[in-house]
Amino acid sequence: MDFLDLVTEVIDLRSFSNLWYWIVLAIMWSTLSHWTLGVPYHMVNRARRGDARAAADMQALAEINGERVLTVARVSGPFMLGVASFLSSGLAITGWYYRVEFSQAVFLLLFPAFLVGALTFATARKLRASSYQDVAQVLRFHRIKVQMLGVLFIFLTAFWGMYTNVTVGPLG
Repeated sequence: MDFLDLVTEVIDLRSFSNLWYWIVLAIMWSTLSHWTLGVPYHMVNRARRGDARAAADMQALAEINGERVLTVARVSGPFMLGVASFLSSGLAITGWYYRVEFSQAVFLLLFPAFLVGALTFATARKLRASSYQDVAQVLRFHRIKVQMLGVLFIFLTAFWGMYTNVTVGPLG
C-alpha cells in the first residue's frame, strides 16, 4: 500500500454518506437562522414581548451590524461577489459536469450561505432606509426568509444526497 492509497483510505471524500457532513449542514442552518443580521433571535423575541433592555440591545446590535454589512459591501462588494460567483460556478461545474461528489456537497453548503448573505445585505439596506425603525418586525421577516431557504436547500441536499448514495452504491 503506497502513501496515496493510505491517504484516500483515511480521508473519505464521499460526503453525502458521511455523518459529519449532515452535522455541519444542520449546524450551519441553525446558526444562519438564529443570528439575524448579527442579532440573536431570542433577543428579538424578548424585545417583541416588551423587554426594554432587550429592545435597546437589539436596536444597537442591528444598527452596528447593519452599518458593518453595508460598509463591507460598499468597500469590497464587487470583489466578494466575484469570489462567490467564481466559487459557486467552479464547484457546480466540477460537481455536476465532472461528477465530483465533494464539490457537489460543498456547493450545497456554500451557495445557500451566499444567498443568505445577499438577503442579509438587502435587509441591512431596508433597515437603513427606514432609519432603523421597526427592527424586530424586519428581523422576524428576515429570519422567516432564511428558514424558508433552509427548508428548501436541506430538502434539495437530502434528495441529492440520497440519490447519490443510491446510485453510487456502497462499494463505489
